[in-house]
Amino acid sequence: MLGALGAAGGAAALGGVYGFNIEPHQLGIERVNIALPRLPGAFDGMTIAQLSDLHYGPYVSYEFLARAVQATNALAPDVIVITGDFVNSSWKYIQPCAELLGQLQAPYGVFAVMGNHDYWVGELNLVLRSLHANRVRLLRNQATPLTRGRSTMYLVGLDDWWQNLADLRRALASVPHNACKVVLMHEPDYADFCAQAEVDLQLSGHSHGGQVRLPFWGPLTLPRFGVKYPMGLARVGNFTQVYTTRGVGVLPPPVRFNCPPEITLLTLMTT
Repeated sequence: MLGALGAAGGAAALGGVYGFNIEPHQLGIERVNIALPRLPGAFDGMTIAQLSDLHYGPYVSYEFLARAVQATNALAPDVIVITGDFVNSSWKYIQPCAELLGQLQAPYGVFAVMGNHDYWVGELNLVLRSLHANRVRLLRNQATPLTRGRSTMYLVGLDDWWQNLADLRRALASVPHNACKVVLMHEPDYADFCAQAEVDLQLSGHSHGGQVRLPFWGPLTLPRFGVKYPMGLARVGNFTQVYTTRGVGVLPPPVRFNCPPEITLLTLMTT
């Protein structure tokens, strides 16, 4: 029995070392193909790189975030989107984070939405100014058309749901009902509302996939509004799809297990 307990303790210690010191730094590329019935043929094969939950701060270093930016640019995506939670803990991380994000490059541009932590640091105007100065277009209940030839699809950005600021009706006010729409929303469980509006695809983060996922059990814990669709691609209702990334950074305790950080490269396809 003592031997078994010792072995279990040793395994737990090794797991702790791995979870704290190794997996949080194993940033990978998740490649996902998504078929959208209303996607115009001109956009078949369009690529979207998604970053989320950077949480630049005490537990996510400048060097790690710079590596994520470089890896994203190396994918040469058509569009880059950031689905919230740029920083964590303090306003002092906002400016250097925005300057790093200003290095992102994509033909159609770099777009972003706010996350709950971006409000919680308490310097909204600094966030807005810093992103704007670094050519990151923040969408707050707004839609922007993406055009190829004579074809158009829409990228829609919603403000943070946790702060009760999301307004899907306002965001879609100028968008034709039958147009292909990709919505950026930090919290994934908002997809239930997007399904009611027949949105084609929602891209989200927020949950971090749980950060710790035990075999045969799943995530140890999930945040509010990140419970129903915590990771990966899911269908909501008969039409809408939602993809939830595991994100780039971590929140304390800064541990990942069976849930490594990711940059997502989504390829949109016609059916």
